[in-house]
Amino acid sequence: MASGAVVFVSLFEVYSHAGFTLTWWQWLSFPVIAIVAASGFVVYRYRETRALTLAQFLEMRYSKSLRIFSGLLSFLAGIMNFGIIPAVGARFFVYFIGFPPELSLLGFTVSTFVLVMISLMSVTILLTLSGGQISVMVSDCISGLMDQWLFLVITIVLICMFSWTQVTEVMLVQPEPGKSLMNPFDALGLDNFNVWYVLMEMSLLIYGTMAWQNASAYNSAALTPHESRMGNVLGRWREFGRILAITVLAVAGITYMNHPDFLSDALSVRDVLASLENERLQGQMTIPTALSYLLPVGIKGLLCAVLITGVWGGDTTHLHSWGGILVQDVIMPLRRKPFTTKGHILALRLSMLGVGLFAVLFGAFFTQTEYITMWFKITTAIFVGGAGSVIIGGLYWKKGTIQGAWTAMLTGSILSIAGILIRQVYADFPLNPVQISSGASLIAISLYVVVSLLTCRKDFDLDQMLHREPKTRKQKLFIAEKHNSQPVWRRLFANFTGANKDYSTADWWIASLIIGWLFCLAGIMVLGTVWNLIDPWKPATWSTFWLWMGILIPLVISAATAVWFTYGVVRDLRVFFRVLRTEKVDADDDGSVQHD
Repeated sequence: MASGAVVFVSLFEVYSHAGFTLTWWQWLSFPVIAIVAASGFVVYRYRETRALTLAQFLEMRYSKSLRIFSGLLSFLAGIMNFGIIPAVGARFFVYFIGFPPELSLLGFTVSTFVLVMISLMSVTILLTLSGGQISVMVSDCISGLMDQWLFLVITIVLICMFSWTQVTEVMLVQPEPGKSLMNPFDALGLDNFNVWYVLMEMSLLIYGTMAWQNASAYNSAALTPHESRMGNVLGRWREFGRILAITVLAVAGITYMNHPDFLSDALSVRDVLASLENERLQGQMTIPTALSYLLPVGIKGLLCAVLITGVWGGDTTHLHSWGGILVQDVIMPLRRKPFTTKGHILALRLSMLGVGLFAVLFGAFFTQTEYITMWFKITTAIFVGGAGSVIIGGLYWKKGTIQGAWTAMLTGSILSIAGILIRQVYADFPLNPVQISSGASLIAISLYVVVSLLTCRKDFDLDQMLHREPKTRKQKLFIAEKHNSQPVWRRLFANFTGANKDYSTADWWIASLIIGWLFCLAGIMVLGTVWNLIDPWKPATWSTFWLWMGILIPLVISAATAVWFTYGVVRDLRVFFRVLRTEKVDADDDGSVQHD
């Protein structure tokens, strides 16, 4: 996942707008997010509930009616969020490969991106319906492993094609005062992707941990709660190669479009972009079109291969998630008679097919006016705005009540939907989607706590829901003594992250290294900020800084990660298939909740 064309295009938009400056402020959030992953916040306890879907957990914790409502709300938010993804991906391939914008078909003029979107979605549906979640998971794993190496090849070629002097000459030129692409302290005039955006995004990521269900099947797929947690930790390592490739591709595209050495070629790109109907689409397709002209044969094919498999990997997961949620958490709880196994699978397949057809129609007719990232934030908030407090409160707070959950869910969804409608009508509305999402979440949290305290009559038994045996005082003392007998660095790490007995020595080192590196980046940001407030760095210093911290050091880490993950994938896939051969399937474990 996260290697599809829409992810690349959305981040190309951000880099075109903010350059390296957003990366500087994002370093502040990295250690916080890593600690959340290492501690297993939400993820660990959710896996302990043994629920197949998030809404099933909400029925276990609150009520069946809340399960149905949350399932429906999650489904509607999900298909709106997913609706633009196939269209953006299809447009990318049209302008990246160089297809004509329109084609004549049976006497009708048809937009080429619609035909490409239908073709990609047809393959996606075929993969989803014929293989199932395990097939999708294995194929995504293998293609993800290949991506790690292809990212390295693409990055190295582009580093050789463009001199850092050319990049610097372009990136240091400000389109407007206060909007530098390299110096974060001279970029305070940016109106969207600035330090406040980073702080709000970090808060929303923590608050919405695992609430967004675009990968719901993966959330319940781990062998144990601890493996689910370690999957999140390892995912932080995988990001280095992908983000590095996106950064280098974006920088190359920006340099190609603006440096005098490439002026004649850039004019050809601008002529192609002039055919697009609105300014937002022109901005989205600028770097993809530039890459079409600048990448050499072979490297262009490698990037195309990465993004096509990324489209299939991401879209199959979306189909599984949203189609599964509609059946599991809306239709199934409403049925008086349980599905047969064959009927259940048929219903899931039809639902996934319907999600794919909706996405094609939505993408063909919807006119996008937001940044892709901003659209994702506001549509996600339709569900997560209220669900974040309901999930966290349900897993960690015994006083959370049904009334508090309903209040939070309704508040978050209503405020987020209102924000979407207002911004569609009033393009100059002063609050952007991230600000609307943050406000809706804060109000939902407050109401959940207040209403729960007012309506709580009996504490909820969390131990029973988490399948935990209540610990005696003697057991608690034994655990404390065992904790105190560990080395000092392990005790400090455990106290800081919530790491427990499930951590092996290798797990400790993996989590410690990633958290240590991310803390190092945050420390550089804090020290650099103090330094610049006292003695601002010169443009040449920023150029050298980003060459090392934005390109060269991540390149070394990405290469080491590719080697490490190649070994790990080969080893763990063998274990995976060995476990599957002995796994006993329980057809009755279909996501339904048996009430006392």
